[in-house]
Amino acid sequence: MNRKEKILEILKDRKEISVKELSRIFNVSEMTIYRDVRELEKEGEIKRKHGAILLNERENPEALIVDTCPICDKPITRAYPYRITVEDYKVIEACCEHCGFLLHSKYEDKKVSAITYDFITENPVSALNAWYVVGSSAVPCCSPSAIPFASKDDAERFKKGFGGEVMNFMDAYNAIVNNMNISLKGCCHPQNVTFQINKMKKS
Repeated sequence: MNRKEKILEILKDRKEISVKELSRIFNVSEMTIYRDVRELEKEGEIKRKHGAILLNERENPEALIVDTCPICDKPITRAYPYRITVEDYKVIEACCEHCGFLLHSKYEDKKVSAITYDFITENPVSALNAWYVVGSSAVPCCSPSAIPFASKDDAERFKKGFGGEVMNFMDAYNAIVNNMNISLKGCCHPQNVTFQINKMKKS
């Protein structure tokens, strides 16, 4: 039985589970589990809701209901939306990186991690380590858009075609916050390293 089959067996028993729990069970990285989850999702075997992984019960119409973004109330239609994890247990998804940055303001005093997905490959990347093209003519969701890339070179190439500015996490975060005229003191960390935005601003 391969790992994907074992994941399905676990879900039949437990109904839902997180990527973090699966990575501990199989003693592999969360990135490895994300790849398994993506394949199972494409195969229609599982679905994700509020960050948890569940079996896709096709006979149940409610299983197909799309969640809405907690910031703008738009339906979350992306297969891999911007995702934050609060205090290692509460997972929340936003419809896009624009709303993802704004979402951090609700948890300014909490330890938070964030995952986004490369615009080209759809591979998961720590939001802190990603590069963003902010304010381009490409607006797949909310405006101004923040399009994520794992590679700065890819972001620069995208900019040549669609405009905007290439920014690191902190600069993109501030650009979105200032544009919305909202003062945020959120916090976020890449996978295993905690940092706080307000402390980064002071430094």
